[in-house]
Amino acid sequence: MGEGLGRTAFFARENVSRETERRFDHLAALVRKWTPKINLIAKSTLDELWTRHFLDSAQVYAVSPDNPPLWVDIGSGGGFPGLIVALLAKDRGESTRFVMIESDRRKCVFLQTAIRELDLNAEVINDRIENAPEMAADVLSARALAPLKTLLFYAERHLKPEGVALFLKGASFRQEVAEALETWAFQSDEYTSITDSAAALLRVREIKRV
Repeated sequence: MGEGLGRTAFFARENVSRETERRFDHLAALVRKWTPKINLIAKSTLDELWTRHFLDSAQVYAVSPDNPPLWVDIGSGGGFPGLIVALLAKDRGESTRFVMIESDRRKCVFLQTAIRELDLNAEVINDRIENAPEMAADVLSARALAPLKTLLFYAERHLKPEGVALFLKGASFRQEVAEALETWAFQSDEYTSITDSAAALLRVREIKRV
């Protein structure tokens, strides 16, 4: 899908205000500007930005709890899904505070720039996920970051016991679930990805060590 068609499809699905459309356009411009310098996303995917990154990230917001007090996005990188869900929450008038944890200092500078220019209720922590202060998040999200068993280790540190984890996973997600169940007990819902029928969005809760 071409970038213009991808943008049209994105806004048709998300149905945001004109002001939010402008913010998304500004974010797209920032990603295109910064990617050649610090590799926010694979350069080969820039022409698919609206579908492969924006729409893929937005599906996380669609299955999240309503107006959670604290949403923590780990390994935020170029802001996917963190910046996308923060923009959608702002459009809906929600008061959710977002925290994005990223170890790469240059990407943190990008995230801070985007947060400031998009006027988002968010902050950035420049640290490794396992070293960052425990967050007690209501929602924890991650995209293409690590195997599920590793993500559950991060969730144990940063997610409230009653919180919800939202993880975008690739085609091997069922194998990852099986491997994670060897050391973790949890409840999970699987949603087929809207951008890749072989991939999934996992909504995980009640996470405990076996």
